[in-house]
Amino acid sequence: MSLNESKNLAESTIEHEYYSWFPYGYQSGKTKYIVVTGSVMSGVGKGTFSGALATLLSCHGFKVSPVKFDGYINYDAGTLNPFRHGEVFVLEDGTEGDLDLGSYERALHRNLTKDNYLTGGKIFKTIIDKERAGKFLGRDVQFIPHVTGEIKNFLRQLAMKSDADVVLVEVGGTVGDLENSYFVEAMRELRYEEGKDNVMFVNVTYIIEPNSLDEYKSKAAQLGLRQLLTLGVQPDMIVCRSQTPIPNSVKEKISGFGNVPLSRVYNLYDFSNIYEIPLALRDLSLDKELFSILNISPKENDDTLLNFKTWEKFLNKVENANKEIVVGIVGKYTNVHDSYLSVLKSLEHAAPYFDTKVKVKWIEAGDIEDGKTKVEDALKGVDGVIVPGGFGKRGIEGKIAAIKYVRENNIPYLGLCYGMQMAVVEFARNICGLKTAQSTEINPDTECPIIDIIPEQKDILEKSNMGGTMRLGSFSAKLKPGSLVRKLYDKDVITERHRHRWELNPEFHETLEKNGMSLSGIYEKRNLCEFIELPKNKFFVATQAHGEFTSRPLTPSPLFMGFVQACVNQ
Repeated sequence: MSLNESKNLAESTIEHEYYSWFPYGYQSGKTKYIVVTGSVMSGVGKGTFSGALATLLSCHGFKVSPVKFDGYINYDAGTLNPFRHGEVFVLEDGTEGDLDLGSYERALHRNLTKDNYLTGGKIFKTIIDKERAGKFLGRDVQFIPHVTGEIKNFLRQLAMKSDADVVLVEVGGTVGDLENSYFVEAMRELRYEEGKDNVMFVNVTYIIEPNSLDEYKSKAAQLGLRQLLTLGVQPDMIVCRSQTPIPNSVKEKISGFGNVPLSRVYNLYDFSNIYEIPLALRDLSLDKELFSILNISPKENDDTLLNFKTWEKFLNKVENANKEIVVGIVGKYTNVHDSYLSVLKSLEHAAPYFDTKVKVKWIEAGDIEDGKTKVEDALKGVDGVIVPGGFGKRGIEGKIAAIKYVRENNIPYLGLCYGMQMAVVEFARNICGLKTAQSTEINPDTECPIIDIIPEQKDILEKSNMGGTMRLGSFSAKLKPGSLVRKLYDKDVITERHRHRWELNPEFHETLEKNGMSLSGIYEKRNLCEFIELPKNKFFVATQAHGEFTSRPLTPSPLFMGFVQACVNQ
């Protein structure tokens, strides 16, 4: 903290009731803020809308920096169960975030950082650390002004660090949740301090259509808007989500009840192709209304990657694809498809470039392991198989059985993180003759620890320090000349993102290679294997990394491009 900042903070806590200091050099009005809230229910589509809006604004030439706020007290998403929260998305700097951060990166075709993610836990830890250090100079620390002030400071710091034209704030959860009420209050204060031309609110609500009535009912949406107004927030726009187009009469009710002009009430019903949404928002003139509210004008877009022309070209590929492939995903969280959201999106990104669409066949690894489903029945009709990341013992023998089947039947295979580890275990057992091969994650006392924990991770586990301590973020890999992955990436050295503790034990590298497995990518600093492949198969590639985290519509992951092409050829 600089001297000027420290003085400003001290003055705000002793001489004034405000705790809303402005970072040194900050200029009000230079950055505009768009705050997206949700009402009626969670999962209403705030993240999808926010991502589409980010794409639209980027195509108009604006530099957008998004923020996702999650009200839970966890410091980050790293310890959350996929069954409860879906995928944990890892940023380049190692931040473990909400899956909406992945939506933002894919929408903007740009890497984000820890500064684009905020949780209740992160806010409270910051405040407690300051209080313990005596930063508040004897004041009683309160939600207002201290918690709300810290939130506003976080956003203003982001505006300066990113040099953003627009900071796009998505408030997690639903209006009325206790856990996000203080954040909504902070946004109200932000508008008060920055001015109405600089901060706008968009409420995404849901219009229900009970099957028993066969008509839309807007009362739930009206109550959600009332809750927002009660909190002192007047929305500037309302986005009505629904399954099918709603009648104008419903929009009129929402307009009157929310005190929002009818021209700023929009209906986004379910799209079969979410990549249409940015252009659909433009067709609805939502962008023009937004420009009017914030008193801004479109800029000249000099981005050769993300612009209206390239987006329309990609959308045309998606809409005109006339082939279909079936990809089996063998996992342990298959009942919650959001657990594998980035994998699904990576397939969507790659498929149009081969004039195809992807149909996913979900295969529960536990059913194969328990004998409920025969592996040949589970994989019947698939053109390729992916085994994605995961943790723990449940379902691993089912994954291994599936990998053995695709290897022996020459079906295209892509393994991601745990999918690489299990591919190594299967190969070691059935080709190298190491019948007891196992991961020490599953059996710490195994005679053949072909997958083992690295020493620093062992120390971490012994101290029971779980949060944010895995091998996280981007790491490099030197690719073997002549290998398939070298051909796919067209580079000698690449980087991909990681999230794991266990590694392929270097003591077994030579044995695997002697028996026909190519260790085609190595993190040279630690002699850790990053990629394996079986040259005798049409496509059998696995990586310790998560290649799905860096895939984007206009720049698909090389691994998924190669996999989809192999499936099409299959």
